[in-house]
Amino acid sequence: MAARVIVIGAGPAGVRAAQALAGAGLRPIVIDEGRRDGGQIYRRQPEGFSRTYDALYGTEAARAASVHATFDALRSRIDYLPETLVWNISPGMVHLVSGTRYHALKFDALIVCSGATDRLMPVKGWQHAGTYTLGGAQVALKSQGCAVGARTVMMGTGPLLYLVAAQYVKAGAQVCAVLDTSTALQRLRALPALLSIPAALWKGLALMRVLRRAKVPVHRGVRPVEIKGTSQDGVTGVAVKLQDGALFERACDAVALGYHLRPETQLADLAGCEFHFDEASQQWLPHTDEDGRSSVKGVYLAGDGARVRGADAAERSGRLAALAAMRDAGMAVEGIDTLRAELQRFTRFAAGLRTAFPWPAELAAAVPDDTLVCRCEAITAGELRRVVREAGAREANRAKAFSRVGMGRCQGRYCGHAGAEIIAAAACVPLSAVGRLRGQAPVKPLPMALVEDTCE
Repeated sequence: MAARVIVIGAGPAGVRAAQALAGAGLRPIVIDEGRRDGGQIYRRQPEGFSRTYDALYGTEAARAASVHATFDALRSRIDYLPETLVWNISPGMVHLVSGTRYHALKFDALIVCSGATDRLMPVKGWQHAGTYTLGGAQVALKSQGCAVGARTVMMGTGPLLYLVAAQYVKAGAQVCAVLDTSTALQRLRALPALLSIPAALWKGLALMRVLRRAKVPVHRGVRPVEIKGTSQDGVTGVAVKLQDGALFERACDAVALGYHLRPETQLADLAGCEFHFDEASQQWLPHTDEDGRSSVKGVYLAGDGARVRGADAAERSGRLAALAAMRDAGMAVEGIDTLRAELQRFTRFAAGLRTAFPWPAELAAAVPDDTLVCRCEAITAGELRRVVREAGAREANRAKAFSRVGMGRCQGRYCGHAGAEIIAAAACVPLSAVGRLRGQAPVKPLPMALVEDTCE
């Protein structure tokens, strides 16, 4: 296989893809937006920091160390481009920016391991300074060794809610409350699927023990009401309705929000990959076969950027996508059947997590009209409902054209899912009928003063 293979992303999936390629005698190009390898889940601390793996990654310390050690050993056998943004993909070519330098690289095979970001539901007041995503709160802790506030509330649902809260507690930060929209009954229903990976279930229980020992209040079945604050002082508190209907308020100076994760699919979209609506997760996902092949020849998708199943599954899907690329190029490979079987277990477990911690679609219909949905463009829920009602904008991109929702810096990453839910509720149509916001290049803002290099 005398071909150029490019791997986008140096998280768990990208590292294992690169390892498989290098192990077969190839020299892949690994492009990563981050300063160092590890991705979000295994993000490395800056040089000069000396926290132990146990302190930084907890129950995932051994796996983080393995991923980091693997990548360190690969450095002489790959071409590594850190702090480099892939801002567009055209047929057979990726377009990059590093600093103020722009250039393009041709590829024969492309493995996209773009990872995932927080899936968000707007709440009144979430525009106040001091409101973060759960992922952002975790980045601050891992990369900068600091908490996002002196008194932080974690709100949303999903495993990341409890992971970040436990990490903050173990780091000595004050977590004022954990407010979960899911219920204990939903978790009980999910137990059979969650038992497909007992070790992962045990890790989740260990996180709960950390919070109990620290006497952090944990409330389940809540309905977010408001993040209180002012434009001058930022966040000052949070208010939710408890499962029994009582109002619960807690003073704080920071709130971290998140409802599971959403795959970063913009690059797959720009590459021309077909998408399908996944009823289980209620979101649009790029179509792949069981080995990671997309609908576009030569383009493979792996890790949470294709389907959110966790870091362990991402490692396996990254290796599987690399093996698929090599097999398609006529190389002999081994281990595909084993990886497929292992990934089936993670798929079942992920289904259990969706049952235990469901995406609260019903909250979208209850979002007050004066709540900002698109923070980039300051578009409220009321404005979005107006364009549905008065302009007949029942499709996501038509609503975007009329209201500018999703046109801002984040390109719909924060508002796209909730915006679609609000449109569907206002138009009385299924979520799948709303469609999805089309990807646009550049996927993130670029410097104005770019210097173009020659295509390679």
